[in-house]
Amino acid sequence: MIELAHPWALALLALPLLMRLLPPYKESRDSIRVPFFDKLVELSEQRPETGAMVLRRDRAQQFLVNLMWLCLVLAAAKPEWIAPPIEQQKSGRDLMIAVDLSGSMEATDFTLPDGSNVDRLEAVKHVLDKLGDQRSSDRLGLIVFGNAPYLQSPFTDDHQVWAQLLAETEIGMAGQSTAFGDAIGLAIKLFMESDSDNRVLIILTDGNDTGSMVPPVDAARVAASQDIRIYTVAIGDPASVGEEALDIDTLQRVSELTGGRYFQALDREQLAQAYLEIGELEPELYETISFRPRQSLHWVPVSVALSLYLIYHSVGAWQTWRRLRAANAA
Repeated sequence: MIELAHPWALALLALPLLMRLLPPYKESRDSIRVPFFDKLVELSEQRPETGAMVLRRDRAQQFLVNLMWLCLVLAAAKPEWIAPPIEQQKSGRDLMIAVDLSGSMEATDFTLPDGSNVDRLEAVKHVLDKLGDQRSSDRLGLIVFGNAPYLQSPFTDDHQVWAQLLAETEIGMAGQSTAFGDAIGLAIKLFMESDSDNRVLIILTDGNDTGSMVPPVDAARVAASQDIRIYTVAIGDPASVGEEALDIDTLQRVSELTGGRYFQALDREQLAQAYLEIGELEPELYETISFRPRQSLHWVPVSVALSLYLIYHSVGAWQTWRRLRAANAA
C-alpha cells in the first residue's frame, strides 16, 4: 500500500494555474540599424515586422513541463510504500528471584535425583537451573542477600547469563545474617526503574529477618502499592530454633499483603513443586509490538522528471546536429 507522508503538498499542483493570472514576461533587445537592410531582406526572403513577438511552446514542451511539475509535486508529497504489519513479541513480565545466602543455607538436608546429599543452596540452584527455559517470556533478575541485599543480575532476557550468575553464588558471600526486609526494598527499587506493569518477586529463605533496616511487613506494604506480587518459599526446617528459626507468620503475611502465596519446601521435590505452582499462578505473558515498515518512494517521480528532461534535450540536440550537418552538406 502506498501513502503520502505530506499530502498537503498536492495543493502545489494548482500553482501553474495561478501563474496564468500574471502578465507575460517581456524582454527587450537592442538592434543595429544597417544601411543595407533592404538587401538583407531580399536575400533572406523574410518579411520584416514591427512590434512584440510572443514565444509559444510546442505541444511536446507543454506536455513535458506539466508532467515534470506533477513529478516534482509528487516527490514533495513523499510517497511511501507501507509494508504489511510485522509483529514482535517481547518479555511481558519482570521476575526477580531473591536467594538467601546466609550461613544456615549450609545445612545438607536436601537430596538430588542421583541420591547425593547437598546443601540448601545447591538444591535451590538445581531447581532454578531450568527456570530460564520454563520462563522464556520473562525478564529475569537475581538478588542475593545476607547481612545486606546485593544485585547479582539486573533484569535480562539473556537467561543463560542469568543462570551463570546464579551458579557463581556461594554461601556467606553476602554475609551470615538474613536481611529479608531489605531484600524486598532493593527489589522494589529495581522494579520502579523498569517499564513492565507485571512484576513478580520470589524470595527463598531458610531463616527469619535478623536486622533489616525496613521490617519485611512494612516493605511488603510498599511493594503492594507498586503492584508487586511476592511469593515466599521457606526452605528451612520449621522445627529449628534461635536465629535459624523460620518466621512463617511473617512470610505468610508478606505474601498475603502483595497478592502472592506462601510455600514451604522441606525437600527438593517440594521445592520443585512450589515453582510449578508459581508457574501456574503466573503463566507466561507476552507483549506484542506491531509496526509497519515504511520505504520512501520520493526518488521515483524525481527520476522520471530527470529522465524526461534528459531525453527531451538529447533528442533536441540530435535534431539540431542533423540540421547543421545537412546544411553543411548542401
